[in-house]
Amino acid sequence: MAQFKWYRFTSFKYSLIVLSYILIFLFTFIPETVSAQDAEEIEYIDSDDCIDCHELSKYDTDIKEDISHSIHEDLECLDCHEDLDYTPHEDGSTTKVGCDGCRSCHEDESEEYQAHGRAEYDTCEDTPQCMDCHGDHDILPSDMKLSKTHPSNLPQTCGVCHENIDLVKEYGILKDHPVEIYENSVHGVANLDDKGNYEAGTCNDCHSTEGTAHKIYSPNHAESAINHFNIPATCGQCHDGIEKEYNEGIHGILVARGDAESPVCTHCHGEHGIISPDDPRSPVSSTKLAEATCTPCHQSETLNEDYGIATGQLRNYVDSYHGLKTKSGDTHVANCASCHGVHRILPSSDSTSTIFVNNLQTTCGECHPGITSEIANVTIHGEVQDNRHHIAIIVEKIYILLIIVVIGSMVIHWLIDLFRQIIIVMTVRPQVRRMRVGEVWQHTFLMVSFMILVVSGFALRFDQAWISTFFFGWEGGFEFRGLLHRITAVVFILTVLWHCVYFIFTKKGRLFLKDMLPIIRDFHEVINRVKYNLGLRKDDPKFTRFSYIEKAEYWALVWGTAVMIGTGFMLWFDNWFIHFIPMGALDVALVIHYWEAWLAFLAIVIWHMYATVFSPHVYPMNPSWLTGTMPEEMYKHEHPDHLEEAKAEEKAFNEEKRKRFREPRNK
Repeated sequence: MAQFKWYRFTSFKYSLIVLSYILIFLFTFIPETVSAQDAEEIEYIDSDDCIDCHELSKYDTDIKEDISHSIHEDLECLDCHEDLDYTPHEDGSTTKVGCDGCRSCHEDESEEYQAHGRAEYDTCEDTPQCMDCHGDHDILPSDMKLSKTHPSNLPQTCGVCHENIDLVKEYGILKDHPVEIYENSVHGVANLDDKGNYEAGTCNDCHSTEGTAHKIYSPNHAESAINHFNIPATCGQCHDGIEKEYNEGIHGILVARGDAESPVCTHCHGEHGIISPDDPRSPVSSTKLAEATCTPCHQSETLNEDYGIATGQLRNYVDSYHGLKTKSGDTHVANCASCHGVHRILPSSDSTSTIFVNNLQTTCGECHPGITSEIANVTIHGEVQDNRHHIAIIVEKIYILLIIVVIGSMVIHWLIDLFRQIIIVMTVRPQVRRMRVGEVWQHTFLMVSFMILVVSGFALRFDQAWISTFFFGWEGGFEFRGLLHRITAVVFILTVLWHCVYFIFTKKGRLFLKDMLPIIRDFHEVINRVKYNLGLRKDDPKFTRFSYIEKAEYWALVWGTAVMIGTGFMLWFDNWFIHFIPMGALDVALVIHYWEAWLAFLAIVIWHMYATVFSPHVYPMNPSWLTGTMPEEMYKHEHPDHLEEAKAEEKAFNEEKRKRFREPRNK
């Protein structure tokens, strides 16, 4: 038994030895065989062999020809594509040089360039590589016109990325079409014109730090050329004299102290879209400077409070002679810069300021030669009344009182006269029936509700108008306006329903509707009235109960009422309607509601008011909207073919009224 166990142990020992030899063989001889096979498959190449496979670039140009006239004509393919010196290339390899492919020769530039977005995102993805800006095989010196980095071509080179909306949105670059805007600016036009004025500022002139386009930082970087505090120096590279003036002014002094609220060049002139001050579109043009450029800061209550500057300067300037002339488009009248300076702006307390008290005569004298110091010291800003002579103030108050008394007396006189004329029209002259009592009340409700709807509706759109202060000048006014508009709309609708019941269920109402229907005669009357008014016809056409004037207005009212009620309900109950109609339908409804309101308002003011008030035949007014009657001679002129029926109607109405008053006494 012991012998058997020893035998089993000896066999196991020999098995381990054999297995060890096998493993040694596998790890020693087989790899050498494989390596030998790989060595036989790989073939090392030189640059001359590359053309055999890579004759054309990705742009379908001849690579060899591209290199021959490029700045790298003395380099070989493998000088840049160092890791592709054998065939076949490894799976996944690329002929693209990559982020660091140019580093072996351009190490300093490569290190500087790392900050172009890569420092923030720590990746090469979407960040332009060397060849994206310089080209690949056809790289040319930047001073050659065909180079991608030539000043005239830089906007297009940078625009490949910065005009790509999807790309700039992805990385939070909020500038909208900067290259397109730049090309229409004073710099872009000068840089791209046929004269080749390549000294005009282009992308790298403003965005490059320390004079190298490889060192571009975002505006929030302290070293960025377009950082708020570095912009004056950046612009000063070309505008050195102006930079000096700016730095001596109050704005430049504050910026040098680290004040981020003080304006720099771009605040006034813009950024990519800078245009000449002579261009009327420019924010620093003579007609726009005050309101478009200086106002945003100097009309700011927060800034004025922080810096102790008086408020209301713009208002007082605009109300002055200079301001009024500027608003009228006069390009020669004085604006802010004319008195305060352009770049070297200093407070009036500075003895070198153009508005220092001792310098005002010289400053004003530029436009007003020979001006005296007394006139030059007249207050331009602020409440000028406080500094006028006391007699001037007294005279002004006398004139104000005189205007109130004299003009007020005139108004009272003519109001009394107008009232008397209306009384005569309504009572003294013989009257005929024009409207029944129910029709008068319908007209009254319609008129009042229409006026309230117009005022409360337009107040929402024209919130700065004087009449809008009734709604928006107090707490809760906005909600009150909406509530009033809706309640009045309900009253208007109820009045319309009342009118519908009237002409459906009453005899007189049905007669009213019948007489209001258009007939062929109406079209002839339109032509004949126009001919008469133009002197082409001797006699004025004779109208019946309703002329084409009343019919056109009535059916326009019917149409307008249907449109306004329909669109009004859509806007009132928009949350309900949105479940059944597309969103765009509400936008259309809002447009229709607004412009139909204008159409109705103007139709009433022009068509209806002339016919019932301002026409010489009816002035001072047709009183039927108050009493239901109108003077017989007025009716004879307006509706001669219906006069007898109207007189009969008035007689019947009076008989009915007398009968109604007699019956209670008899009882």
